[in-house]
Amino acid sequence: MTDRKILLIGTAAAIGVLAGGALFLTMRPGDDQFAQCSSSSVAGGMDAFGTPFTLTRDDGQRVTDQDVFDKPTLLYFGYTFCPDVCPLDSARNAEAEALLTEAGEDVQTVFVTVDPRRDTPKVLADYTELFSDRMIGLTGSDEEIAAVNKGWRNYFKLNDEEDQEYYLVDHMTNTYLVMPGGKTVEFFSRETTPEQIAETVACYADASA
Repeated sequence: MTDRKILLIGTAAAIGVLAGGALFLTMRPGDDQFAQCSSSSVAGGMDAFGTPFTLTRDDGQRVTDQDVFDKPTLLYFGYTFCPDVCPLDSARNAEAEALLTEAGEDVQTVFVTVDPRRDTPKVLADYTELFSDRMIGLTGSDEEIAAVNKGWRNYFKLNDEEDQEYYLVDHMTNTYLVMPGGKTVEFFSRETTPEQIAETVACYADASA
């Protein structure tokens, strides 16, 4: 297959607002154990994505990245007040997880807030419960959330200059596949279907077995 570049632009969660930041993609060389699972990778490699962290889970417990990524995980950054994009993406990810569970794969979904001021553990627990009992919500201090978003190159911006209560947040909308141990191996755009995600995740899970 010939090399090509794809420009992936994360859309904003706020209606009509385009999130800043874009990922330039190139074809993945077939030189690793996951080569057969995906035809694309981020320029510079997926190894550049991810960071160690300690955050607060939706049950109030402090957890590390090693605690969280103990199985193949669909990782998404959003916020519970999001009017449209986040619920749709969360539902899509939960559907992919359900397809994988039905196929016998042990996977999970994780929702990291970009709005820790409003997204307390209780708020996150109520939100994630709407989509899947296997979806984990994570929050933290402003500094912790900024650091984990930076680790996954996730742009976000709170539009709270005039309204401190009902503001919207611009953010990218990629979903990342993180394998046990915290290695990020793949990402999915908003256009990827649950079936496509499930097929890709199953390939990675089988290749790592």
